[in-house]
This record gives sequence, C-alpha cells and structure tokens, in this order.
Amino acid sequence: MNLADLRKEYTAHGLRRADLHADPIDQFSHWFKAAVDAGVWEPNAMVLSTLGPDGYPASRVVLLKGLENRQFLFFTNYQSHKGQEIAANGNVALNFFWPQLERQIRISGICRKLNEAASENYFQGRPRASQIGAWVSNQSQVIADRQHLEDRFRALELQWSGRQVPRPPHWGGYSVDPRSLEFWQGRIGRLHDRFLYTRQSDESWEILRLAP
Repeated sequence: MNLADLRKEYTAHGLRRADLHADPIDQFSHWFKAAVDAGVWEPNAMVLSTLGPDGYPASRVVLLKGLENRQFLFFTNYQSHKGQEIAANGNVALNFFWPQLERQIRISGICRKLNEAASENYFQGRPRASQIGAWVSNQSQVIADRQHLEDRFRALELQWSGRQVPRPPHWGGYSVDPRSLEFWQGRIGRLHDRFLYTRQSDESWEILRLAP
C-alpha cells in the first residue's frame, strides 16, 4: 500500500464568514445538529488531549455527554491517566471530525470537575451494565487478563441484585470551558476554509479566517 496515494477531494461544502454565527457555541450546535441529521456514526465522539507528567501530550476518544452553560461535558474515571493528567494541568484540547460532512472542530479550553450532584444525576441515568462497569475497571491499570474483569462484574452484579448501583467516588464528570474554537471545512485543492474564534470576554469573541 502506498499511503501517499490515499487521497480524497473535499467537495461537499464551503464556509464563508457570512455563514458563521457570532457565537461559537451556536456555530458548534448548528454543525453538531447537521452531523446528527446526516447520520454520522457517534457524532459526539471527540478526541481529548491532555499533557502527561513526562511532558508528552496524550490523546484518546471520549464521548461528549452534554453542552451546558456554554461548556462541554464528559464523564470518566478520576483515577485514569486522563483524570490524573487533568488534575495536574487542566489545559486540554478537544477535536471533532465528521468525515461525511468534511468538517472538523478544534477546541482549546480549561477542564474542571463537575459538582457531585451533576455527576450523580448522570450516573443514575446510565445503563446498569455501565454503572457496574465503572466499579469493575481500575481504568488504565495493568490487569492479568479479561477473566479478572468478567469475574468482578459477575460478583458485583450479584451483590447489587435488586438494588440501585451507587456511583463510585472515583467516577464523575468534567466540563471544558472553551477559550478558542476553530471550524474547518474541507475544500477542493486543499484550500480549506478555517475560522478561528478566540474569546475576548465572557460574551465577546474575535473571529479570524486562517490560511489552510
């Protein structure tokens, strides 16, 4: 396989300054709805990048689970690698890519834990298997084999049979308060359209067109 020959011409859409909402959260919501309407598989999948203690960035895909008070929400294990990295440095980046629409959104912001009530409310709305799974997995830690997970799951399933599964104290939500958002639309000849929103104040954003 010659990787240099893997090419796709982007022809679906263009993006003009006049097309943009003044508020990037409104622009995000507009594009997110378009992704849902287009049948994009898991449109809420986003790459979360953090900075590790060794100075190297680390990235993984997580799921956006809310957009509230102008902040992006997700949930995970606080003791995971990403949880520990966020605790040490809350500066993070998010990235959405919707190939069917030839669109990408890059977000930089500050990540903080949600309050206990918000985490509890979300946890109790999860499927029961996912609730138990949050107890089973010491996320990011080395384990001997898969059997360890399955045995632990069955034991906890029996323990909480007929009862509500409590939320683990090491599991909950985070919010990302955006400082900048970039909207990227693929175009012919790699002359892509890119617009960067940079926060000037709580209600004011500067919008600049970037070279592709």
